[in-house]
Amino acid sequence: MKKKNRFIVILALALALPVTIMMVIMVAGTGCNVSSVRPEGPCDIYAAGGAPCVAAHSSTRALYASYNGPLYQVMRQSDGKTLDIGVVRGGKGDPGGYADAAAQDKFCANTYCWITILYDQSGKGNHLTQAPRGGFSGPSMGGFNNIPVADMAPVTIMGHKVYGIFIEPGMGLRDDDPVGTAVDDQAEGQYWVVNGHHYNSGCCYDYGNAEIDSRDDGDGTMETTYYGNATAWYHGQAPGPWIMTDQENNLVGCVNPSPNDKYCPDLPVITWRFVTATADGEPHRWRSMGGDAQNGDLKIMFDGPRVINDRSSYDPMRKQGAILLGNGGDNSVGSQGTFYEGAMTAAGTFPSEETNQKIQANIVAAKYDVQSLSIAPADATGTPPGLQTFSPMLSQKTTVSFTNTTGAPVSNLSLSISVPKGWKSVVVDSQESLKTFPGTIAPGESVSATFLVTSGSETFNGDLVGQASWMTVGNSKPQSETTVEKVRNVSPVRINEFRISDGSVENSTNSFI
Repeated sequence: MKKKNRFIVILALALALPVTIMMVIMVAGTGCNVSSVRPEGPCDIYAAGGAPCVAAHSSTRALYASYNGPLYQVMRQSDGKTLDIGVVRGGKGDPGGYADAAAQDKFCANTYCWITILYDQSGKGNHLTQAPRGGFSGPSMGGFNNIPVADMAPVTIMGHKVYGIFIEPGMGLRDDDPVGTAVDDQAEGQYWVVNGHHYNSGCCYDYGNAEIDSRDDGDGTMETTYYGNATAWYHGQAPGPWIMTDQENNLVGCVNPSPNDKYCPDLPVITWRFVTATADGEPHRWRSMGGDAQNGDLKIMFDGPRVINDRSSYDPMRKQGAILLGNGGDNSVGSQGTFYEGAMTAAGTFPSEETNQKIQANIVAAKYDVQSLSIAPADATGTPPGLQTFSPMLSQKTTVSFTNTTGAPVSNLSLSISVPKGWKSVVVDSQESLKTFPGTIAPGESVSATFLVTSGSETFNGDLVGQASWMTVGNSKPQSETTVEKVRNVSPVRINEFRISDGSVENSTNSFI
């Protein structure tokens, strides 16, 4: 009996030992290579607050902690091929979740790319694609809108380069066949993050709920966020821009007793570089909130009744549920702006102020910042043209600028330009191809180096690549970043003079070349 018991104990130990060893190995492995946990996203916060997302769009990051699908799709001009840009997976010391901009840069090297799809992360399939013709025609074939150029709005998030969606007049994305969005007078919530310095007075830079036929179907048939300084409808303190909503036939920033009084004295001028704004509506009430996407809480811009008029045309609302980005409900195409992320909540939900503040805190924690590295003609660093033209074997000055967006001091910074074969780049007034900064660069500090770039003898259409490498205090691994400027190298075209007449009174048809 004792032998039998001893055998059972030995057998149990034998079976338990491999499991114990595996657990030790797993614990040891975890300790050696800790993978950071990705924090919750705005749509996780909405869901926890009882208002789950039915549309979640971003070109910069995942809006759910668990989302690992594509964020957007780019199409390459040179061959028409497409690539889905996904999120970077987490690793040691890096939670991931931000857009894989490096994949875009590699795919789009020496050519142009456009954004063809902005994917919906909610699982509802509410993807945004090229906006179709509506009450207004876009400039593209068939009256469609143009689609955004993919690399026009580089910024950083979580310390990594990503791209926003740069909208110029005539551009826009849309989904006129939505799933799960609010219709008629149903409640809904919406938020977005935009570039506060990119706007105009054209109609209408919107994101949110619009008409399913891309036409003006009357007052109250849409409810979106709006950003800009249009004054034809409601408006705030001069000169703008303002955080408002688009409720069709009215950009609405407040409600006054008289429908003819459209001045909103409490609506502030927005000066932040990155802006968070919300637009929440329910029966008989709507609310907008806004704040600095880099710091602080949201402030209430307006919270009160629907627009008052003798027709009661905004109460109840007659929303249709389509989703647009970058233009008006009737496909008005006069607006501009830059979009980074946004979401819409399920029909019948109205997010609380507390929920909106938690979303703002999440956005602030994501650390939106300006691009860390840029390249531009030396005389146009403030407003880079995006394209620099050379003539064969001639030289131009080009500046590479670095801004420390890491949040920590950096050292051993070096800047350079990688040029095409047959070209040359040297630091101005030297023969060095690399500019080194020996001191420490504080967080938020910017430095630059100007290079004399000499083109080759061959015709060329492609990229100049700005390069930076540095060390971050507290990190033994070297860091690096690249940025691209499109360039062309072409011989000047000689235009011969053509005149119908030399001015002779006697012979008015004495033309010559």
